[in-house]
Amino acid sequence: MIISPLRWFSSCVLAAVLTQLAWPQAPADASANQADRIAALIDQAEKEFQAGQTNYQTGHLVAARLNFDNAFNLLLESPYDIHSDERLQREFDRIVNGASGLELAALEQGDGFTQQKSEPAPIDQATDEANEVTFPVDPNVKAQAEAEIRSTHSDLPLMLTDPVVSFLNYFSKNGKGVLERGLIRSGRYEPMIRRVLKEEGVPQDLIYLAQAESGFHELALSRAGARGMWQFISSRATGYGLARNWWLDERLDPEKSTRAAAHHLHDLYNQFGDWYLAMAAYNSGPGNVQQAVRRTGYADFWELYNRNVLPRETKNYVPIIVAVAIMAKNKAQYGLDGIVPDPPAVFDTVKIMYPVDLRLVAECVDAPVATLQDLNPSLLRTTTPKDTEFDLHLPVGSKDRYQTAIAAIPEDVRVWWRYHRMTPGETLASLSHSYRTPVASIVEANGLASDEVEPDAKLIIPIAEGRVVAGETGDLYSKHAVRYRTRRGDTVASVAQNFGVPADKVRSWNHLRGNTLHAGRTVRIYLPLVAGRESEAWTSGSNSKQRRRHAQADKAKAKTKPVAKNPRTTSAPSLASEHDTSQAQAR
Repeated sequence: MIISPLRWFSSCVLAAVLTQLAWPQAPADASANQADRIAALIDQAEKEFQAGQTNYQTGHLVAARLNFDNAFNLLLESPYDIHSDERLQREFDRIVNGASGLELAALEQGDGFTQQKSEPAPIDQATDEANEVTFPVDPNVKAQAEAEIRSTHSDLPLMLTDPVVSFLNYFSKNGKGVLERGLIRSGRYEPMIRRVLKEEGVPQDLIYLAQAESGFHELALSRAGARGMWQFISSRATGYGLARNWWLDERLDPEKSTRAAAHHLHDLYNQFGDWYLAMAAYNSGPGNVQQAVRRTGYADFWELYNRNVLPRETKNYVPIIVAVAIMAKNKAQYGLDGIVPDPPAVFDTVKIMYPVDLRLVAECVDAPVATLQDLNPSLLRTTTPKDTEFDLHLPVGSKDRYQTAIAAIPEDVRVWWRYHRMTPGETLASLSHSYRTPVASIVEANGLASDEVEPDAKLIIPIAEGRVVAGETGDLYSKHAVRYRTRRGDTVASVAQNFGVPADKVRSWNHLRGNTLHAGRTVRIYLPLVAGRESEAWTSGSNSKQRRRHAQADKAKAKTKPVAKNPRTTSAPSLASEHDTSQAQAR
């Protein structure tokens, strides 16, 4: 059940009353010291509330709600009765009213803080099925493959072993759909990937690692939190220069992640001197492979495979890539010659240093917002980063049109203002109602001589900050949890970072305190949702939020009105199993 933020905030009074029952009251003879402590408490709560307002205004909605949480907790969990001190009551009411107003505004506006969608990582499906059933080695398939390899050119060694033949059989049957979809998408990025791999001095046929990992889907996400076309976890991504913050995740940037993967694979090859071992280390981490080599004395993948000293998922990983490479290079023999790859991704690029909402960008170039999102997959929100250079990708041929149109919008309001093309029957009055902007402001922004507007005219809509068109956003999480088994060195903060969720949510979902996690513990993670199915949402309620939902009920009935909600959809879950999770974390 989704509980509206107004109910969420409206329950604060009861929480305050109940909290007082659990805390002893301060003695009367300590009134002077208590006054000083109350003043300090109010100062702390006010600082958190002000920080929340600042975070809200700069677009950091989750951080803002955490600040508001802290402000409430400081007051509700203190040993003082809020109603016994006028200053505490005044501060409490100020925070309730201010935070609930901002929360409602966030729900009513399409303000560009909704997170990017994700897609399942194909490598998880292949390894899941391979772990459950062994695909037979078909003698006919093996004989055909042996003949093909002799005439197949590749800058990677293509060794035909029984595990490789087993996956040739799998991708010819159960896994054929996954393979075909990846080959279709490969057209978008193959020219770029081969160019980057060549520039970085690694085999160009390492492209098939991306085919196996993600099917060339830049939004691929595994249960382990590995993301992007090359399936980096956050720590490895950071080590190879891929930025991650509230606004963007460069693991999802096709070219930047390709270059980072090439660097990583080059480093692994330098370490192990063998491309199969480098690919195995890419999957399970160099430590696992190094340990297997030391244990056996063999720096050869197939020796390690036969001696069963590699993780099961890693044993399957290299044969999967070799099988995919063989089939991709011999499409006709495997019934894949009818596949038509997508056209290469092409776009114009503008370097910007200001935040701008992709809806405004779309209106500037007369393109769908979805097109702008597809061209800029590294953006987690529909707003570009603030105070950071960003390469904004635009539809081919639209660069000049964008720069002309955006020049008419002041730089500091490009997150809020919009363009609107007039349609038959629309008037400035109807626009004023739709955008909650005075007619006089629209007239002034467009230099109109009167309220009469030509049909099909494209107008600037100067929307006041925080008063964007109706939409919805907020902290919603998937109904079903991802289960992650912790490893040595994991902390609440590191797990939260890997999955892109706040650390306090990890603690709340798993009844944890502090930052420590013991190896081998299974923790639940609810992935962030994007626009669509509310019925599958798990609200982001921490304990403090649950207290507030039960507080101030009578006050809410008197003051609040229902808030219209739009449907939301979940981000696509990964198909990974728990044992895949532990391996991907080491990447």
